[in-house]
Amino acid sequence: MPARKPSPFFPLPSAPAVPVVHDADARLSERRHESTLKSSSIRASRQAGGSRSTNISKREWVIIGVILVLASVVRLYKISEPTSVVFDEVHFGGFASKYIRRTFFMDVHPPLAKLLITLAGWLGGYKGGPEDFKDIAKEYTPLVPYVSMRLLTGFLGVLLVPTTYLTLRALTCTLTTSLLGSLLILFENALAAQSRLILLDSPLLFFTAGTVLCFVRFTNEDAKKPFTKPWWRWLLASGTMLGAVASCKWVGLFTIATLGCATIGQLWVLLGDLRVSPRLWLRHFMARALGLIVVPVLVYMFIFKIHFMVLDSSGDGDGFMSSEFQHTLNGHGMADTFAEVAYGSTVSIRHLNTQGGYLHSHPHNYPTGSLQQQITLYPHRDTNNEWVILNVSTEGVPDPDWDVVDPMVFITEGAQIRLQHKITKKRLHSHDVRPPISEVDFQNEISGYGFDGFSGDANDIFTVELANGQDRKSRKALRSLRSHFRLRHHLTGCYLFSHKVKLPEWGFEQQEVTCNKNPTIDNALWYIETNEHARLPANAEKVNYKVPGFLSKFAELQAVMWRTNAGLTDRHAYDSRPGSWPFMRRGINFWVKNNRQIYLIGNPVVWWASTSAVVLYVLVRGLLILRAKRGFRDLHHPLVLAYDPILSFLLLAWSLHYAPFFLMERQLFLHHYLPALYFSVLLLCVLFDLSVSRLKPRSRVVVAGVVLLVALGGFKHFSPLTYGRPWTRGECESSKWRKSWDFSW
Repeated sequence: MPARKPSPFFPLPSAPAVPVVHDADARLSERRHESTLKSSSIRASRQAGGSRSTNISKREWVIIGVILVLASVVRLYKISEPTSVVFDEVHFGGFASKYIRRTFFMDVHPPLAKLLITLAGWLGGYKGGPEDFKDIAKEYTPLVPYVSMRLLTGFLGVLLVPTTYLTLRALTCTLTTSLLGSLLILFENALAAQSRLILLDSPLLFFTAGTVLCFVRFTNEDAKKPFTKPWWRWLLASGTMLGAVASCKWVGLFTIATLGCATIGQLWVLLGDLRVSPRLWLRHFMARALGLIVVPVLVYMFIFKIHFMVLDSSGDGDGFMSSEFQHTLNGHGMADTFAEVAYGSTVSIRHLNTQGGYLHSHPHNYPTGSLQQQITLYPHRDTNNEWVILNVSTEGVPDPDWDVVDPMVFITEGAQIRLQHKITKKRLHSHDVRPPISEVDFQNEISGYGFDGFSGDANDIFTVELANGQDRKSRKALRSLRSHFRLRHHLTGCYLFSHKVKLPEWGFEQQEVTCNKNPTIDNALWYIETNEHARLPANAEKVNYKVPGFLSKFAELQAVMWRTNAGLTDRHAYDSRPGSWPFMRRGINFWVKNNRQIYLIGNPVVWWASTSAVVLYVLVRGLLILRAKRGFRDLHHPLVLAYDPILSFLLLAWSLHYAPFFLMERQLFLHHYLPALYFSVLLLCVLFDLSVSRLKPRSRVVVAGVVLLVALGGFKHFSPLTYGRPWTRGECESSKWRKSWDFSW
């Protein structure tokens, strides 16, 4: 019977290095020692029971089939209940509706999981009603195929169970351990609850587990013989799954980091193998770069290509994107506009940096300060965004075509202008009054001021300062879309300025505009988007936005997603910090109605046992390292050589899927721990496999059965919170094993 080979995931850096042997007798002694280790490993493998082959027998495929049936029953049981919107179904069901209607939206997560949910809804006949997922607990109408959408996530939750079995078998665990691991995943309440709803975590977990399975199989093929067809197949499958997991949520980057570290470990071992020539090592490197870098990137970009193809119409996400991006959307495209800007032009002026929108005014006054007409940024096109550029030398002319009898004068660097709001006839105005929100000494109020017969005053005068242009002409004269400019107030020297501060309800929550004496450059930059002039001939030069290609749109959306994600810092009633997750200090209230509740909480047996396994392995591994420093050879024991690299890999995966959350200041919830939980359960199972490796097969089955029964008891006890089933007040109160668990009857 073949010995169980040490996993090639990593070298063993903490093991005492084998000394360089020069003496022939010493070399003979070293070979005898290696032979002894090999014999011990064979004996240990035999004591563990049966062959450690990772090949799946026909009997095991029958077992996997039974697991699939059982998983389908547990995961899909009464998946139509509740019949109303649950938790983040508001968001992800709503996104599916927008996909169906093809209206652009903005979300912090990549599109793959949402596209899959949309596909399930489309196959169910969904037409995309805008109000279908409006509020939590809102009853679904017959027109919403929410069951088919839940079945998609439920089906992926079902597949997670046999994937776990196959992964543990690929990690050379016994059939008993692999079966136990898959059933622990099946009877985990948090995983079950997430997979029964229109949420992203079930696709994320499936692709994470699939990535690990493919990579482990690739590693096994690499240990046997590299560059074979199965070797390439599993390598490319690993890259494809990596791209898929990153395309569900950016948490997939932690999976990429895990495989990246494992791959570096493999290449490091190959680099130290004298049988591997530099040319062969380079071949290994290039193959892994292709499979684990190029392929995931292509998959990730392809998913966004589909995303852009589907969302080709203007929607509520337009305001997050640049004007060039918006111009590619149906319903938001703009007709060509005159390039040259002159006195008498009617223009719309857009803020460059914040994408907050257009310089805007409306017949409503500030409730404080000067009590004059409000000036804001408004994110949508509107006639209240139109301004007429007046010459400073012209006083009190009500007609925008005041200069018909004079030669046209184009706006150049240093020109002094007045901006008159076309509808209300108020002039853009500033004075030494603090703004209503940003009440600081270096900012003044911007308002609309004037009345019939009033010729204006010096507080209406602004000087045009050209900042930069996209061509030579636009750097010398103000040109639509091509010139970026600042407006400096003539008397106070402050600059027309805006930032992401929003006005209260009296300002319709539009973006604040002020006059800043010391502005950041980007927030004081503006450009002309539309430009009309009665005296410009129809054949005068016209311009439009330059249509960005896929790569430009892709890069811009990634940047917007990153900024938006980082900006989710508001508190939530059920948010939590990473330090509480391994101990399941609190869950998340998903849905409450008629004394029924769906509350995201894990199976305490599985959750706390997996956390204990992580802590135990870290402590024991640390002890072995300390003993190695004292000359003990524990790290050379056959069982340690067989299990330690696998446990190290799983600990690394758990750490990389958990520790980065400590660096995040955004909203975090218990469900962010689920990928790390998956790896901790795998680690628990491998430790179990090690612990019972010296028992007889029947004894191992008995021990595994006891563990499973305890886990099943925990799952059953908390199942009312998983399925939203009715229960009594007494059952509810007795289930609060921790005071911090805030579910209620």
